[in-house]
Amino acid sequence: MNFWETKQLTEMTTEEWESLCDSCGKCCLIKLEDEDTEEIFFTSVVCNLIDLDSCRCTRYAERCTLVPECIDLKQHDFKEYTWLPATCAYRVLADGGKLAWWHPLLSGTQETVKDAGVSISSFAMKEAEIGDDDITEYIIKWLDKTR
Repeated sequence: MNFWETKQLTEMTTEEWESLCDSCGKCCLIKLEDEDTEEIFFTSVVCNLIDLDSCRCTRYAERCTLVPECIDLKQHDFKEYTWLPATCAYRVLADGGKLAWWHPLLSGTQETVKDAGVSISSFAMKEAEIGDDDITEYIIKWLDKTR
């Protein structure tokens, strides 16, 4: 059996935890919150620290210092992260589900994340690219939203 099938998220080593990230990049998209309803809206705009080819942070170890809004998912209870896309391995496992066929831990390659259309690499743009545009113009809807 695989570690993600036998361990709770809280029981995983740092290496196991990090390997669950499929590098889709969705959590690095800039999110807006309606202060009245507390509803979260994703945009197609991504943090400037992400490499859009790999969908990995270029300054991962210091990301929360460089970008104070960046959330270190290890520090929190996943039940409060209702904004995580339904494809996120952390959310899937927290909810008692199984990893999808395209997850690199099952497929053996990062390319399946792109092949399955899960990666943001095909549509995201860096924050610096939008200039003075109103970020609300870049709000997107998730097709996989289940909460």
